[in-house]
Amino acid sequence: MKAPGVPVRPEVAVGAVAVEEGALLLVRRGRPPQAGSWSLPGGRVERGETLARAVEREVGEETGLVVHCGRLVGWAERIGPDHHFVILDFAVTVVDRRLSPGDDAAEAAWVPVAELGRLPLVEGLEDFLRGHHVI
Repeated sequence: MKAPGVPVRPEVAVGAVAVEEGALLLVRRGRPPQAGSWSLPGGRVERGETLARAVEREVGEETGLVVHCGRLVGWAERIGPDHHFVILDFAVTVVDRRLSPGDDAAEAAWVPVAELGRLPLVEGLEDFLRGHHVI
């Protein structure tokens, strides 16, 4: 028997990997899971939406940036007591670097790759970025 409000099946989500001038685009999560931690911008894929469109929409909602979705970088799976996400992370090309955080992102920033170790990153993000040769 499932708990109220907990999805029955894993949810498909997307993330955006943008690295420019030695900095990685990150958002500080404003909501659970892992509120307050830094992550790649992204979120759930909506019914009828392509993965590429979901990436572009989520980045726009969380950062205000316009991006073009590129190749698949890799995938991650996050399982907790109230969630199970399968996250497909795509490289993106940023059209305009002016940030304007919104939606569920408390903050958005271009973080120099050398400073990533100083931030509270969401669980598994640093390993993912290293394992896929992003950093």
